[in-house]
Amino acid sequence: MWRALVMLVLLGLAACGSTRAPVPGGGGAVAEPVSCVPYARARSGIQLSGDAWTWWDAAAGRYERSQAPQPGSVLVINRTARMRSGHVAVVTRVVSSREILVDHANWASGAAKGRIARDQRVVDISSANDWSVVRVWYPRINNLGASGYPVRGFVHPRMSFASAD
Repeated sequence: MWRALVMLVLLGLAACGSTRAPVPGGGGAVAEPVSCVPYARARSGIQLSGDAWTWWDAAAGRYERSQAPQPGSVLVINRTARMRSGHVAVVTRVVSSREILVDHANWASGAAKGRIARDQRVVDISSANDWSVVRVWYPRINNLGASGYPVRGFVHPRMSFASAD
């Protein structure tokens, strides 16, 4: 009996573990419902605020930025007519030169609005393979969405030593 109880406790503890790699610089817990900005800030450790699309310019001189995804970096999607605030998502894995996985919040609509989604596919569909336009996984259809979204770039959690111009 005692042996069975010990085994159950050990199995329960093993179930608490995660095979997901931690996101560098972040990992803060966030309660749902939540929008993408506070979620990305908590997960990445990047201390920016304001609408998602403004993160690119706000990071200038404060954080490193590039057009190349890296685990822990924040993908900044520009605003559009349908998405006036833009969107940010935290890169969890670079799958290939044209595909990444992200964790983000508030991407879905309806009952899933404000929910956190993990390891969601994002695919670069730009003609120059430069991450300027992406398609994002849409859970409701269990596939990539049909829309292409303009990307400003990736903000990395490392501080920049360049001056802001």
